[in-house]
Amino acid sequence: MSIMSATVEQGIQAAGVGRFQYRLFVIFGLVWMADAMQVLSIGFSAPSIARTFGVGMPQALQTGTFFFSGMLVGAFVFGRLADRIGRRPVLMAAVVLDACFGVASAFAPDLTWLLALRFLTGIGVGGTLPVDYTMMAEFLPSDRRGRWLVLLESFWAVGTILLAVLALLALRWGDDAWRVIFLVTGLPALIGVVLRLYVPESPMYLNRSGKGEQARAVLERVAAANGRQVAIPALQPDSAPRHGLLSLFAGRLRRRSIALLVAWMLISVAYYGVFVYLPVKLSAEGFGFMRGQEFLIVLALVQLPGFALSAYGVERWGRKPTLVGFLLLSAVGCMAYSLGNATWLVVGSTLLMSFALLGTWGALYAFTPEVYPTDLRASGMGMAGAVARFGGLFAPAIVAPVMATHFTLALAMLAGFLLIAAFAIGCVDVESRRRALE
Repeated sequence: MSIMSATVEQGIQAAGVGRFQYRLFVIFGLVWMADAMQVLSIGFSAPSIARTFGVGMPQALQTGTFFFSGMLVGAFVFGRLADRIGRRPVLMAAVVLDACFGVASAFAPDLTWLLALRFLTGIGVGGTLPVDYTMMAEFLPSDRRGRWLVLLESFWAVGTILLAVLALLALRWGDDAWRVIFLVTGLPALIGVVLRLYVPESPMYLNRSGKGEQARAVLERVAAANGRQVAIPALQPDSAPRHGLLSLFAGRLRRRSIALLVAWMLISVAYYGVFVYLPVKLSAEGFGFMRGQEFLIVLALVQLPGFALSAYGVERWGRKPTLVGFLLLSAVGCMAYSLGNATWLVVGSTLLMSFALLGTWGALYAFTPEVYPTDLRASGMGMAGAVARFGGLFAPAIVAPVMATHFTLALAMLAGFLLIAAFAIGCVDVESRRRALE
């Protein structure tokens, strides 16, 4: 390397980690918290939606199906757009959709309007996922990136706690409880629209697009915000050719993409099996408290040390060992339900699953954007997010019938999914700890 030039990674190292990244962390975290509230609000809003429009629960729960379908579309489309036209414009478009249609859902005059608005909200929510994590990764040096990305995922637990409290408070509005829930869950994203105006374009994307001087200007802005008195040298041009979407499944990326997508799909199905259909089964057997808001708060609090251990593990042991460890622990926790029906065992197994599965998600969100080159990073994250939503949509058909009739078999199936996911992670051909982004 010439003394007069630097790579983007070296520029990020020189700009340091400080106020700029903390601000970015809060801005992205606020919307991720809102997204958690939007996703988890489905179960809490359905009963009052059914009463308002005089429909059955299956019809009311279609709001969730439409929302997840929108998330699938948003993750795929916005992830690809972020690699084609830039992170920043796509970032703004996704959060505007999220906020506007999320708040508008609260004023839906009938069920048809509500389904349409939840679909559009889902597109926005799905679109924020690949772009937020891609942007955060591209503003962090390799020795800090994993920990910060895991901790960004911990805003999911914060959103879970706030949603549980909101659901309790919304009960006083009776049949309009769903309107209150959708209005309040949309507000953080609305605030996020304003805050994201201050987020610059990714220097990695700019440099890859032949805009080296603009990328250097962004890095100097980062350094100034962090109080670093450094001059960022001219950046080495990145002349790597642009790749189409199918490049995710070609050459050296084929193995890691297939392995990661298998893991995202199976972990998603297991997650919904454990946290949606398992509580339904157990509440019918005398554990009704498991579907209450108070127990949801306890579950979310247990997730926080899971994220903390995951954040430590990805930097101390590496991404793959941490992921495999959490997945094996999740499989053990899943089978623990089959050991008996004592309250302490059921509660203990559920807390263990909350700790382990959310630790898994934290490490997965950190690992995935790191294994792709800059011009495919958001596309890779978008594809992963779409596959996860696909898993969520098909979990009812895969898990619910078995859970209703063969409890132990259902547990073994979910544990099997987690073990296969661990094997898939082991098949990824790269470990990204302390590795510069391509």
